[in-house]
Amino acid sequence: MPKGYWIAHVDISNPEGYKAYQDANAKPFAHYGARFLARGGDSELVEGASRSRHVIIEFPTYEAACDCYHCEDYQYAKSLRAGAGIADIIVVAGYDGIQPG
Repeated sequence: MPKGYWIAHVDISNPEGYKAYQDANAKPFAHYGARFLARGGDSELVEGASRSRHVIIEFPTYEAACDCYHCEDYQYAKSLRAGAGIADIIVVAGYDGIQPG
């Protein structure tokens, strides 16, 4: 079963308010087995449009990734982000198929 991922592109307008969101999302992330692969590090826009911060979170399964987003604890955390930042988030299933080469 392929893993699941959140891919998020974020602009933070209120760092203190965004910190409250980060503190609150720790509980659902731990519960659903989330693991950060990228979290706001250096990035280079090479094509298209972008936001200032990029996050990739791995989950054990696609279902866990979806369930985490929709759970009550994450929805509460998300409410804390309102007014502190704007995010584009997509939940995507990993790929276990044939690779190049």
